[in-house]
Amino acid sequence: MEATVAERGQITLPKAVRDALGLTKGSVLKVELEGSRIVLRKSVDDAVSRARGRFRLDGFESTDDAVQAVRGIEDEAPTP
Repeated sequence: MEATVAERGQITLPKAVRDALGLTKGSVLKVELEGSRIVLRKSVDDAVSRARGRFRLDGFESTDDAVQAVRGIEDEAPTP
Protein backbone atom coordinates (compact mmCIF):
# COMPACT_ATOMS: atom_id res chain seq x y z
CA MET A 1 0.00 0.00 0.00
CA GLU A 2 1.12 3.52 -0.67
CA ALA A 3 0.13 6.98 0.46
CA THR A 4 1.20 10.24 -1.17
CA VAL A 5 2.26 13.26 0.87
CA ALA A 6 0.12 16.25 -0.07
CA GLU A 7 1.27 19.87 -0.33
CA ARG A 8 0.62 20.58 3.36
CA GLY A 9 2.34 17.37 4.53
CA GLN A 10 -0.87 15.39 4.92
CA ILE A 11 -1.41 11.77 3.90
CA THR A 12 -4.54 9.69 3.55
CA LEU A 13 -4.36 6.28 5.17
CA PRO A 14 -5.77 3.53 2.96
CA LYS A 15 -9.30 2.47 3.90
CA ALA A 16 -8.18 -1.09 4.62
CA VAL A 17 -5.75 0.23 7.26
CA ARG A 18 -8.36 2.54 8.82
CA ASP A 19 -10.90 -0.27 8.97
CA ALA A 20 -8.43 -2.81 10.40
CA LEU A 21 -7.50 -0.45 13.24
CA GLY A 22 -10.96 1.00 13.79
CA LEU A 23 -9.78 4.51 12.97
CA THR A 24 -12.48 7.13 12.53
CA LYS A 25 -12.55 10.90 12.22
CA GLY A 26 -10.73 12.34 15.22
CA SER A 27 -8.76 9.17 16.06
CA VAL A 28 -5.40 10.00 17.60
CA LEU A 29 -2.24 8.40 16.23
CA LYS A 30 1.20 8.53 17.80
CA VAL A 31 3.97 9.32 15.31
CA GLU A 32 7.42 7.89 15.96
CA LEU A 33 10.67 7.72 14.03
CA GLU A 34 12.60 4.44 13.99
CA GLY A 35 15.69 5.06 11.93
CA SER A 36 14.42 6.01 8.49
CA ARG A 37 10.91 4.67 9.18
CA ILE A 38 7.82 6.54 10.26
CA VAL A 39 5.72 4.46 12.65
CA LEU A 40 2.11 5.35 13.35
CA ARG A 41 0.53 3.82 16.45
CA LYS A 42 -3.10 3.97 17.43
CA SER A 43 -3.47 5.80 20.72
CA VAL A 44 -4.87 3.46 23.37
CA ASP A 45 -6.15 6.28 25.54
CA ASP A 46 -9.76 5.18 25.36
CA ALA A 47 -12.39 4.40 27.99
CA VAL A 48 -11.52 0.69 28.17
CA SER A 49 -7.82 1.35 28.56
CA ARG A 50 -8.39 3.97 31.24
CA ALA A 51 -10.63 1.58 33.20
CA ARG A 52 -8.24 -1.36 32.97
CA GLY A 53 -6.98 -2.45 36.38
CA ARG A 54 -9.45 -0.35 38.39
CA PHE A 55 -11.79 -3.15 39.42
CA ARG A 56 -11.22 -5.74 42.12
CA LEU A 57 -11.90 -9.42 41.75
CA ASP A 58 -13.40 -9.86 45.22
CA GLY A 59 -13.99 -13.55 45.86
CA PHE A 60 -12.15 -14.77 42.76
CA GLU A 61 -8.60 -15.99 42.38
CA SER A 62 -8.27 -14.93 38.75
CA THR A 63 -10.04 -13.11 35.95
CA ASP A 64 -10.79 -16.51 34.39
CA ASP A 65 -12.69 -17.53 37.54
CA ALA A 66 -14.64 -14.26 37.51
CA VAL A 67 -15.53 -14.62 33.81
CA GLN A 68 -16.66 -18.21 34.32
CA ALA A 69 -18.87 -17.14 37.23
CA VAL A 70 -20.45 -14.36 35.17
CA ARG A 71 -21.09 -16.80 32.32
CA GLY A 72 -22.47 -19.43 34.70
CA ILE A 73 -19.77 -21.97 33.93
CA GLU A 74 -18.96 -24.33 36.78
CA ASP A 75 -15.52 -25.75 37.35
CA GLU A 76 -15.05 -28.98 35.52
CA ALA A 77 -12.39 -31.57 36.13
CA PRO A 78 -9.87 -31.56 33.28
CA THR A 79 -10.30 -34.43 30.88
CA PRO A 80 -7.25 -36.69 30.48
